[in-house]
Amino acid sequence: MFNTLLRKIIRTGVGRGRFIMAGVGLTVALLLIFSAVQVQVNYSELLYGKSNQDSIANFLVINKEINGNDPENTLSQQEVEKLKQQPFVVTIGQLSASRFKVSAQSPSDNFPFYTDLFFESVPNEFIDVTSKDWTWSPGSRTIPLVIPNQFLDIYNFGFAPSQNLFQLTQEMVMALPIVINIHTNGTTVPFTGRVVGFSDRISSVLVPQNFLDWANKTYGTQSAGKTSRVVIKTNDPGDPKLASYLKKNGLVTNADKTRFSKYRSIVNTVVGASWVTGVVMLLFALLVFSLFIQLTIASTKHEIQLLITLGASPRQLQKFLLKQFLPTNIVIAFLCLLAVAVLQFFIHRFLQNQNMEVSQLISPFTILAAVLIVLVLWIVNVSTIRKYIKQTGE
Repeated sequence: MFNTLLRKIIRTGVGRGRFIMAGVGLTVALLLIFSAVQVQVNYSELLYGKSNQDSIANFLVINKEINGNDPENTLSQQEVEKLKQQPFVVTIGQLSASRFKVSAQSPSDNFPFYTDLFFESVPNEFIDVTSKDWTWSPGSRTIPLVIPNQFLDIYNFGFAPSQNLFQLTQEMVMALPIVINIHTNGTTVPFTGRVVGFSDRISSVLVPQNFLDWANKTYGTQSAGKTSRVVIKTNDPGDPKLASYLKKNGLVTNADKTRFSKYRSIVNTVVGASWVTGVVMLLFALLVFSLFIQLTIASTKHEIQLLITLGASPRQLQKFLLKQFLPTNIVIAFLCLLAVAVLQFFIHRFLQNQNMEVSQLISPFTILAAVLIVLVLWIVNVSTIRKYIKQTGE
C-alpha cells in the first residue's frame, strides 16, 4: 500500500516529457561512449592483430633521399644509431653490399642470358624466406641466392615476350643452376648459384652474410664503404611519427608502405573526437538525470513532507526513489550495449569480406566501460536522491 501510494505521487509529479528527454540524453551519451571504446579496440586489432599482420609491410628498407648534392648518399653510424633509438623501431639491420664486380649467365645456350649484378646481405631475421639451403660453408663453390619476385615478374612479363623466350615459374628457376662470375684483378672466378627463395621484402639479390664477408675480403677491389641502406622492423608502418621522422631526416622508403600515415592521423583525430564527444554527452546526461530527479522531488515536496510527518523514514523514501530511476538507467545501458554488439557483428562480416579480421563479439573493455558507467549512474542517483530528500524533509 505504501509503495503504491508513493508510486502514484511520483508519477503525478513526473512529467513524461522530462523522463523521455533524460532517457534520450543518456542513450545518446552511452552509444557514443560504447562505440568509441569498441572502435578503439577494433582499430588496435586491425593494426596489431596477428591475423592482420603483414610480415612484408612491417619491414621497411630505408635509405637517404637522392638529392644530387651528395654523391654517396650514405648513412653514418650516428644516423643509424639515432634511427635505432626511435620508439617505432623494433630492430634494425644493415644491408652489406658486394665490393667486387659480379655477373650471372646461363650454363646452357638453349636458354641464353647474361647480366651484371651485385650482391647484398642482411641478417637472416630480416629475410622473408625460410629454406634449409640458405647456408654457405667456406670452400663451397655453390652460392645460395634469394632474388626479388619483381625480377621474375620483369622477366616473365617484359623480357621473355619481347625475346620469344619461355616464361618461368619459381620452381623452374629454383631448379636451374646459374653461373656466377666474380671479376677481380683481371681474372674471373666461377661459382654456381642456386636460387633458394623469392623475396617480396628486399629488392636486391641476397647472399648469406658469411659468404659476402668472405668474398669481400678475398675479391674486394674497393675499400669498405658506409652503410647505404638499412632494414627496420616496425610494429606499425603507418605510424605518422615514422613518416614524419623519415621526412625530417631526409630518409625515404617504399611509399606504399607508409602511405596510410596521413589517413592514420585523420582516424586518430576522429577516434579522439568520439571519446571527447561521448564524455561530454555523458556529463550532460548525468546533469539532466540529476536535474530530473531534483525536479521530481521538488514537484512532490509537500507530499513527501506529509509522508515523513506521518512516519515514513527518509531511508525508506530514498530506497523507493532509487528503484524508480536506477533500473531505467541499467536498461538503457544494456540496450546501448546490445546495439553496439549487433553493429560489431555486421562490422566483422563487412571487414571479413575485405580480408581484414576483427572479433565478431564486443570487447571486454566495452563491457567494462558499461559496468563502470552504471556504477557512476548509481552513485549519481544515490547522492542526488539523498541530498534532496534531506532538503525536502527539513
